[in-house]
Amino acid sequence: MGKYIDELNKNKKLKKEKKLVDYRWILKISIIAFTLSIVFSLLSETVMPKVNLWIGIIILILFIGIGILFDMVGVAVTAADETPFHSMAARKVRGAKVAVKFKKSAAQVSSFCNDVIGDICGIVSGSTGAILSVTISSSLQMDALLISLLVTAIIAALTIGGKAMGKGFAVNKSNVILFEFSKVVSLFYNPKK
Repeated sequence: MGKYIDELNKNKKLKKEKKLVDYRWILKISIIAFTLSIVFSLLSETVMPKVNLWIGIIILILFIGIGILFDMVGVAVTAADETPFHSMAARKVRGAKVAVKFKKSAAQVSSFCNDVIGDICGIVSGSTGAILSVTISSSLQMDALLISLLVTAIIAALTIGGKAMGKGFAVNKSNVILFEFSKVVSLFYNPKK
């Protein structure tokens, strides 16, 4: 076992050594997370009390769906194969350059998709669920604790189940997911090579 570990470490040293901790990236992603969480929470806290129950449920499902979608993209970018995107970029296929750029910075893209967007959606869906719980319990004249427990359990089940299903799909269809996501992103962003 020891010789295999030595061999793995030797192969790592042959590759270009990268900085283990990129403090600029950590600061940048923390600021982005802070800003996005304020925006999403503000929207949730100001809009949710003013909408009817069914619109609130749709908004909640939307937050859960966005979290699942970005979790799939985060997994897909780490599992995708970069090679086909280079040949597509050479043929100037829309989104291919973005896919190459994303694949080259897979750790950051995955962190942004899974940790920033995914976690913010999880937090906001929790606060949205709390507002829905109050609305449901007051309109149905039911125990607030029971409704809160049920709503929380449903949110957790949908989020965890959706992400579990999405991860398997993302690993198996990683190139397709990365390409489709990159095509959408390429409408707003054009990387310099």
